Amino acid sequence: MSPTGPLAGLKVLEMGQLIAGPFAAKTLADFGADVIKIEPPGTGDPLRKWRLLKDGTSVWWQVQSRNKRSVALDLKDREAQAIVRRLAAESDVLIENFRPGAMEGWGLGPEALLEINPRLVMLRVSGYGQTGPYRDRPGFGVVAEAMGGLRHLTAEPGRVPVRVGISLGDTLAALHGVIGILMALQERQHSGRGQVIDVALYEAVFNCMESLLPEYSAFAAVRGAASSALPGIAPSNAYLCRDGGYALIAGNGDSIFRRLMAVIDRADLAADPQLADNAGRFARVAELDAAIGAWTAQRSVAEVLATLDQASVPAGKIYTVADIAADPHYQARGMLQPITTDDGASLLVPGVVPKLSRTPGGHQRNAPGIGQDTDAVLAEIGLTREQIAELKRRGVVASTGNAT
Repeated sequence: MSPTGPLAGLKVLEMGQLIAGPFAAKTLADFGADVIKIEPPGTGDPLRKWRLLKDGTSVWWQVQSRNKRSVALDLKDREAQAIVRRLAAESDVLIENFRPGAMEGWGLGPEALLEINPRLVMLRVSGYGQTGPYRDRPGFGVVAEAMGGLRHLTAEPGRVPVRVGISLGDTLAALHGVIGILMALQERQHSGRGQVIDVALYEAVFNCMESLLPEYSAFAAVRGAASSALPGIAPSNAYLCRDGGYALIAGNGDSIFRRLMAVIDRADLAADPQLADNAGRFARVAELDAAIGAWTAQRSVAEVLATLDQASVPAGKIYTVADIAADPHYQARGMLQPITTDDGASLLVPGVVPKLSRTPGGHQRNAPGIGQDTDAVLAEIGLTREQIAELKRRGVVASTGNAT
């Protein structure tokens, strides 16, 4: 199938595994890039066995590796390394998320690859970056979320900080990597030269920490856990309702606050000059939360949301994945995408974001089996059928015809 989308014609070599590097490559593949994923023979990317498995393969794999081609190479072998160099010579982008130094140890570092292909854009994702005193430490998303300042804020005051149940640090790093790739490709149009993009997991998290550092610098303020509230902004919190659920209500805009107070029959608070702006409201946040909470406690979540929607006050409920799968807005926006896997099974996967009006991304191809495209890709760079067969015999490359 010929790729379509705004990145059609872009050739990407993915050498990462698990989450950060592959998520960046998945994003490019969703929009038409030809992504060739390098995996170890036999085992493949460990993500194939993560979380819930169907017929031995993670259903997550069908999301993370859609629209990609798989080539199975033993990167410890010199001939496999030579194949990577040939692939890199014809690629626009290379993505890797190994520990710093691994690529150099295989003779595949930036100096070597940019000498072969000066136009190559190389994304390197690691825990701590390619420089600095921590560069050689192993880094995972959970550690990055803590070091980046996020974990300190995700707790009930006085209780152990909790982790969001997804790999947020990895995903933030991947998205920063995609931004870097697109900027480097744009610059390459003028200079004709590629470059290296160095993304550290902890820096991607830290980049999203808003006013945390300047507040510390100016006031020596160390922001702490704020439960379900938005620190420094009021009123914005989760409020318990009559049926035991929570309504998330964001009444922190000046005019929104006045509408919210009218809805909960607190005209006195709406007219209070001390509450006319956020600074005044935050000084009395406990009073405001108590007033809103007293109102929600008399109503179900559905009643609260319907009333606030009529008053144009931003509010919502806490969705489970079952809520997501049943939600008509998700459906209307194409975010619940049905696919048929290569074994004939039906599966719902997330739709493609962002949404482009003229050249949208899409699901063009199911996630590949380990080395499913080895023969085709090696033939594209000039290896003969006999050469490929010999490399297979020696275990340097591998291929399979199935998709799991």
